[in-house]
Amino acid sequence: MEELKIGDKVDLLVVKATTLGFTVMVNHEFEGLLYKNELFQKIHEGQQLTGYIKKIREDEKLDVSLQPIGFKQTILSYEIKLLKALKENQGFLPLTDKTAPDEIKYQLGMSKKAFKNAVGGLFRQKLITIADDGIKLSNWLIDQKDSSQL
Repeated sequence: MEELKIGDKVDLLVVKATTLGFTVMVNHEFEGLLYKNELFQKIHEGQQLTGYIKKIREDEKLDVSLQPIGFKQTILSYEIKLLKALKENQGFLPLTDKTAPDEIKYQLGMSKKAFKNAVGGLFRQKLITIADDGIKLSNWLIDQKDSSQL
């Protein structure tokens, strides 16, 4: 297990559901756990996923995550996901900081905290505007015909 470090990208095979989440095989060699309170997508037994080492426990089991470890990298991926969702919905999403966490998770596959961080980052970059009824792409982004950059 010495070859694994926190933050490493690994292959996961979902083995079985538990009360805490899902037991997974990491790189077909080590046992790990995906916690259900950190899952923002549906997964099932037998599914193969890409994950990241979150913690190497004393019992030589691994805590893993489906999101990259590290604040900046994770927030950037959520910002990109949010921009794509806005593009796919004609530049508007009826989500605000008052939206229920379950609704944000359902619509975007991210936690409310991740959503708020992504909105803040995009707002500071002047890529979106925030209204009482939701978030909107900035006008210059809506006018772009080529959305492949998002």
